[in-house]
Amino acid sequence: MSTFLDLGLQEPINRALTDLGYEKPTVIQEKAIPQIISSTEDLKAFAQTGTGKTAAFSLPILELIDQTNVNTQAIILSPTRELAVQIGKNIEDFSKYLPNLKVATVYGGANIEEQIRKLKKGVQIVVGTPGRTVDLIKRRALKLGNVQWLVLDEADEMLNMGFKEELDQVLEATPDSKQTLLFSATFPREVEAIAKNYMTNPVEITSGQKNQGSDNVSHEYYLVTERTRYPALKRVADLNPDIYGIVFCRTRRETQEVANNLIKDGYNADALHGDLSQAQRDSVMEKFRQKNIQILVATDVAARGLDVNNLTHVINHKLPDQIENYNHRSGRTGRAGNKGISIALVTKKEQGKLRPIERIIKKEFIHTPVPSGKEICQNQLFHLIDKVHNTEVNTDQIEGFLPGIYEKLEDLTREELIQKFVSLEFNTFLSYYENAADLNNLSSKDNSRGRSSSENMTRFFINLGRKDRLNPAKLIGLINDQNIGDKIEIGAIDILDTFSFFEIDKNFEKETLDAFATNDPDFNGRSVNIEITKTDRGNGGGRKPRRSGGGNFSGRGRRSGDRNDKPTDSKKSFGRRRSENSTSRRSDNKPAAGFGRKRRRD
Repeated sequence: MSTFLDLGLQEPINRALTDLGYEKPTVIQEKAIPQIISSTEDLKAFAQTGTGKTAAFSLPILELIDQTNVNTQAIILSPTRELAVQIGKNIEDFSKYLPNLKVATVYGGANIEEQIRKLKKGVQIVVGTPGRTVDLIKRRALKLGNVQWLVLDEADEMLNMGFKEELDQVLEATPDSKQTLLFSATFPREVEAIAKNYMTNPVEITSGQKNQGSDNVSHEYYLVTERTRYPALKRVADLNPDIYGIVFCRTRRETQEVANNLIKDGYNADALHGDLSQAQRDSVMEKFRQKNIQILVATDVAARGLDVNNLTHVINHKLPDQIENYNHRSGRTGRAGNKGISIALVTKKEQGKLRPIERIIKKEFIHTPVPSGKEICQNQLFHLIDKVHNTEVNTDQIEGFLPGIYEKLEDLTREELIQKFVSLEFNTFLSYYENAADLNNLSSKDNSRGRSSSENMTRFFINLGRKDRLNPAKLIGLINDQNIGDKIEIGAIDILDTFSFFEIDKNFEKETLDAFATNDPDFNGRSVNIEITKTDRGNGGGRKPRRSGGGNFSGRGRRSGDRNDKPTDSKKSFGRRRSENSTSRRSDNKPAAGFGRKRRRD
């Protein structure tokens, strides 16, 4: 393998890389850096998460950029604030010995006036989210007429979040002569659409097979019910006392609920999602990087840009709506040569969703039983014994106390001393799991499926289905276009042949009917009929239900074709997928005084 010097990078950049501990380029860096340096052709680059894509596009730009010219020469777009901040920080680190190189990171949730002041001073590289970038262009604070490089990082995710309009506006502000660089960890059809619309005969490079999962990650799944999903999550944490991982949820509400439950049950956990302020998100991420938090509960979007190399586990509390996003999730572990485990908690109904993911990652999921109380206690106990055995004794600090201690314990045998020690440290944990239910018995009354839909959701019928080329992404786009309300929750979606169902937060029931009536939308030329259903979801949507309310509405949906079928943290998209939350009645909801948790005293 070549060195960074061999790739054509100047000495100051190499010195900065050495300071950062970079020794050898990764495969994607080895392919992309010489290509960008030597050619002005557009580029599509695909590599797994954690393989160094940021350095692959930023290092050649730093090599070629004119440091004496204070005009903006490179614009890098990323889907989230966290990822933009991470990219900006990386570029600042790479350009440590380039004193005239200036970088500005612009994103929503921060003071725009301060960002404008920085841009006015002159910056060669701007890293930004699409929304804030467009705002600055409209204010004429960001001028892209001299841009030579446009980087679309995680471009598929930007489309998923509803940023197509913003991408178009940024493209219009850049010269035709620019070089467009598209980097992505997944290769869905939307990426091909981006390349077709925004690029000219792009060169394509890959690191490994497109979308294939990391060889360092093993994939397991646990069969659960809705009621046992959260207890199973706790057992995963208890089985692994040194767990350091991310639990992925599909919506902000689910994320906060799971995090709150973990915190209440004594775990070192916290939530990361779009409803938090930027300061709150930065604080949570910093605590997680410092390992003050062992379990981070996050949405897909919020976790983008979280650069942590030593995660032990990624846990899918719910599988993502888009199967490509599983690769993004699992790629958070198994980095930098470390081994990692990706776990999916799935019901029998969801089990079929694993097969398409297996085809993408080129690996099979291993069915693993939910750990029993006995297994967990054994793991925890021997972890405790290992900690005691490996503890270094500082005799200088305790020497004065030892004679008194020896005197008090002199009547105990070695075996009795060990038994008392283990009992003192471990009785609470043992008693908690003594009569724990078998969560693998899915037919048990205790483990029976809870309500499939929250009482706070209203279920709607819509007269469009697969034959109309409707899918969850297009349905959510159609709902979003009605501007029903800010941060509205969209629940379960069932797409059938000629009609479909979707759930909306009950608080927005009237607003949903009124919005469709007022906007009069159509879908691919068909008038839209939405009505409230009176049928329980238990029938799986297989029969057409009785309906009330609603009517026939016609008009035009502006973004019905946009891919937007996942929870977003973007102000652009109001709708979010909301999955079924676990019920509050749990058979396994008491905290145990164990490890991977804050210690509790009886």
